[in-house]
Amino acid sequence: MFAESGVLALIALICPFEEDRRLIRTLHTEAGLSYAEVFVDTSLEECERRDPKGLYARARSGQLPGFTGIDSTYEVPTSPDLRLGPDSGSLPEQVSRVLELLEGLLR
Repeated sequence: MFAESGVLALIALICPFEEDRRLIRTLHTEAGLSYAEVFVDTSLEECERRDPKGLYARARSGQLPGFTGIDSTYEVPTSPDLRLGPDSGSLPEQVSRVLELLEGLLR
């Protein structure tokens, strides 16, 4: 909806399956809409360490069945448009890389 109205949307979400990510890309391409996948490559241990709501602990205790990365599969992206991780530079450098990618979509 945003893309169709000419708005560039940056959406943070977990899409755990490669097939779903391919479908999303295909739907955008077929509609003539820009799309880019940014993979924030963070270890499960780091995600658990940063978890302010305690969701990972709840999932590990069985309170949240089907939680991605704990008892539900997460398929690592095979060809994201941009991969960011601990070795990708400082936070300002990583933000610059995302902005460059978005600027490229607008051209």
